[in-house]
Amino acid sequence: MSAPAHKYVYTPLDQLKEGTLANVFGAVTFFKLPYRSKGTDFCSTITIVDQTNVKLKCTFFSGNQEALPRIFKIGDIVRFHRIKIQKFNNEFQGISSSGFSALVFDGNVDAPLIPRTSSKGYSFTTEDQKTVETLRNWQLGLQIFSSSRRHLSEVQPGQYFDLICQLVGKAEVDKASYLLKVWDGTKCSSLSWKVYVEDDVLEGDRDTISQLQSFTIDILVYDNHLELAKSLKVGSYIVIQNVHAKLHSTANEGQGHDAHVEFHLHGGTCYGRGISVPPEDNSDVKELQKVLYAVDLKQNQSLDPVTTSDMYSGQMSPPLDALERCQQLSVTVLPVYQQWQITAIANILKCKAPEKFRIRARLKNFQPHGLYQSVKLHCSKCNSLMDVPDEEGLNKMFEDRFNGNPNTNAPDTFWYQSAVWNTEYLNNRAVAIHFVKKCDILQNPEDSLIMLEGGSFRELCKLSCHFNTIIPVKSKEEHLEIDLSAPFIIQGNKWLYGCIKCSNIKPVEELKSLSVEVGWNAVEIAKALGIELLTHLFVMNLTLEDETGSLSAYLWRHSEQFFQTSPSEILMDSDLQKRLHKIMSILCPSRRQISENPWINCCIRSYNTNSDGKEKIVCKEKKL
Repeated sequence: MSAPAHKYVYTPLDQLKEGTLANVFGAVTFFKLPYRSKGTDFCSTITIVDQTNVKLKCTFFSGNQEALPRIFKIGDIVRFHRIKIQKFNNEFQGISSSGFSALVFDGNVDAPLIPRTSSKGYSFTTEDQKTVETLRNWQLGLQIFSSSRRHLSEVQPGQYFDLICQLVGKAEVDKASYLLKVWDGTKCSSLSWKVYVEDDVLEGDRDTISQLQSFTIDILVYDNHLELAKSLKVGSYIVIQNVHAKLHSTANEGQGHDAHVEFHLHGGTCYGRGISVPPEDNSDVKELQKVLYAVDLKQNQSLDPVTTSDMYSGQMSPPLDALERCQQLSVTVLPVYQQWQITAIANILKCKAPEKFRIRARLKNFQPHGLYQSVKLHCSKCNSLMDVPDEEGLNKMFEDRFNGNPNTNAPDTFWYQSAVWNTEYLNNRAVAIHFVKKCDILQNPEDSLIMLEGGSFRELCKLSCHFNTIIPVKSKEEHLEIDLSAPFIIQGNKWLYGCIKCSNIKPVEELKSLSVEVGWNAVEIAKALGIELLTHLFVMNLTLEDETGSLSAYLWRHSEQFFQTSPSEILMDSDLQKRLHKIMSILCPSRRQISENPWINCCIRSYNTNSDGKEKIVCKEKKL
């Protein structure tokens, strides 16, 4: 309800002054949904712009999440009262102060002028109305307001996108992930991943889920999004921001590729990642409802049952505690191929290769026993396979770089800002950090990409805990360049390498081309820099045995489907190493008869190989 009109003065964003309280209007170019800060408050980050083309990054804190601005998409119009203007890294920023209040309006031109606000009383004059309408019309067609929101039919593998959709089912997969089944009335153009869960844990109407199975996608959410995901009501309309459409492809000799798209909402708040529930009177929700109501489900129910079952690729492995509780039971992790008949190993050895089989066997042996030695680097372009450097090797790599001191006199550029410090470690060595800007704005550490010169392995480990992405660089003739003899991207526990043979390295200035929509995605960074990214994968030799015989199988796994363990992170994460070692100890104990080992359901593919001039059949693990 509007309060009695009070004459407020609004400051254009190019006329803000440090240390003042200001009232401003603007259109949203970037935002993070409210999230819990390291303290007790909730935090919201919003970047706005007005017709002066000056941007203002605002950070608001409140103990009440509802008191923060309720923004649902880029292009929403905001009115902020009493924000404090301060300078950080030589740029103006707005923060909440005593008496701060906000009104948020739908950015669509035809949407009603109904503000979203937690204020019980507020003023909104005819002049304010004209300002909102002017901003709505001004932003039309401008590139900075281009949305990353997509229909499922428009999504391409590898993209990060925003989705407005309806929730039709949900389920807890394990303690670390939660499943959301959603649809938006269009069909994903790629074969999509279906996560298998037991019927008794899946919430939602079974008939509806079955009827919509050709329209729905399964999204797995993680970490800080779990609590909200669990609270969502089936049937509600939701917006999921920064969904990752991850392509999973498995090569089959002579058979082409098995490929499907997996959908993940990763942990954290980078790039606005999160889930929100807009009100049903929201213009985008109303538009979605029209699309959903118009879908003719009767024309979309002729699904081939085999095709439907084949969509269940990428099934989650059972959690570790489940394995421990059922050591004498079959460890079934393959509902995707559950329609296949189990084949005895003796019969497999008699069949002509290549062929695919489902087997039920026990693990008799695996090599190497040092699991860290099973992680390799693979180039899909030249098919080379390399060992991953250990910590001692990495330490030596970066120490060798100390001889080339960083350019401590390098000037700031419009796309990055530099800082230099001297460390007491190794003779007062100089280290330079170059903070890369996004849309001409420096990001919070957890969202930032930095380029680092002269850093040691130990320093890189510490910095990787605070910054989103690190690219080690070195100076050459006053320019920064990439060196592929060491990891070229560091993201948390992921230390990523490039193929020296297949890469055509471009100047680091190409990082400027990455848009906010792409974010600091390792694949996109590698593409921009002309680097052929090496894939971490597990390579193991397994000996599997059933009542009829035994065979050797070759494990080749680059995804996180190997008991939910990422090969790209395990080398830098001792907890993951212990977890995988424990799993393998359960599957193949060293001091027990094989008859006491648990049964494993897995799928393998046979193929021919020449050894000592003789052709023989060996098998490659397909799904474990």
